[in-house]
Amino acid sequence: MIKHDVQNQKDTRRIKIDKVGVKNIHYPIIVEDRANKIQHTTAIIDIYVELPHEYRGTHMSRFLEVLNSYHKETLIDNLEPFLHDIKQKLHSEAAYVNIKFPYFIKKTAPVSNIESLLDYQCEFSAVLNKSFDFIISVNVPVTTLCPCSKEISQYGAHNQRSKVTLKARYKDFIWIEELIAYVEKSASCEIYPLLKRVDEKYVTEKAYENPVFVEDIVRDITLKLKQDKRITWFSIESENFESIHNHSAYAFVEQEQNED
Repeated sequence: MIKHDVQNQKDTRRIKIDKVGVKNIHYPIIVEDRANKIQHTTAIIDIYVELPHEYRGTHMSRFLEVLNSYHKETLIDNLEPFLHDIKQKLHSEAAYVNIKFPYFIKKTAPVSNIESLLDYQCEFSAVLNKSFDFIISVNVPVTTLCPCSKEISQYGAHNQRSKVTLKARYKDFIWIEELIAYVEKSASCEIYPLLKRVDEKYVTEKAYENPVFVEDIVRDITLKLKQDKRITWFSIESENFESIHNHSAYAFVEQEQNED
């Protein structure tokens, strides 16, 4: 015999829960690819709803029921109706989804022209309450070389691998590749997964000729984004994993764009 629904029991503590749901769902998705039209990848998905204070719990299985009603080919292009269905199924005023996935781009080594794939960690975050909001995020590894080290050293300069996270809202379509390019063009040098000796010489010397502080990176990316009228809001955070310190250097910028 099936007993009554415990989740729907009344709760007397009068505490609204902002987000409740399921995390770390592994799910195949298809995203748009500038070079190949589409790209198949595997996402880790988190889905939440707002839970009113009067309900003891939510129905976890219903999140998966709605997700599995969206085929991998249709989920990304239908995030607003997906969240609308989540809201209806869970009887909630607000629904959230975070979709994290590796995105692969073919990189060509600068001298040998050897091709290889580099993965970039990306994320789509969406919320539907009274209106729909969507943010795209790209996590871009780059090389930076310290301007101060170059200036004070008789020869050489310390460099490091850096991580830049760019998040953006936009009013007209923008490619993942475009956001990545904004970051890579602001670093001392971009990263390649496969380099021969001639390539290693090239990227080492290129970084040496283009020293940047962590502050330079976020400012240079900001200037590029301010010229892109499609973008309505952005945030940039850059972290340098210092090679001569046991700490990181960090900088952050967040700005709204005028829609003139």
